[in-house]
Amino acid sequence: MLWPLLLALLRGARCFPPAPTQPHAIRLEGDLTLGGLFPVHGRGPAGVPCGALKREKGIQRLEAMLYALDRVNGDPRLLPNVTLGARIADTCSRDTYALEQALGFVRALLPPAEGEGVCADGRPPPRAPPERLVGVIGASASSVSIMVANVLRLF
Repeated sequence: MLWPLLLALLRGARCFPPAPTQPHAIRLEGDLTLGGLFPVHGRGPAGVPCGALKREKGIQRLEAMLYALDRVNGDPRLLPNVTLGARIADTCSRDTYALEQALGFVRALLPPAEGEGVCADGRPPPRAPPERLVGVIGASASSVSIMVANVLRLF
């Protein structure tokens, strides 16, 4: 059930309309949303955020989260009448890129930036309602986790 989403992430496809800084992301709908930050790709060359796939340290961790969500959502005794969703982003093994991805978790909570876009009638474009993000799993490196935690703590 979750394999098509995993394959889409690995190919860099867009499984949902992500923020411009989230080209490698997966979104699963649920009553409560868990964030995930995993180094699915390695660090890319200068000017390119993502490089080659990281099978052991990136993909396996992503698969473990998807498997756990599948198991929890598939057992009605664990969380009755509640489904867990996810928003999982690739950090590309870069701390600054991981921080951008983490900001994508809270972007819907922030007011629109000046001149962020206007409809033909002058109204601001519709925004998706904020997700009920209850926690974030990852990042892989402690330095990245600390940086991301310091930012997310504000929200």
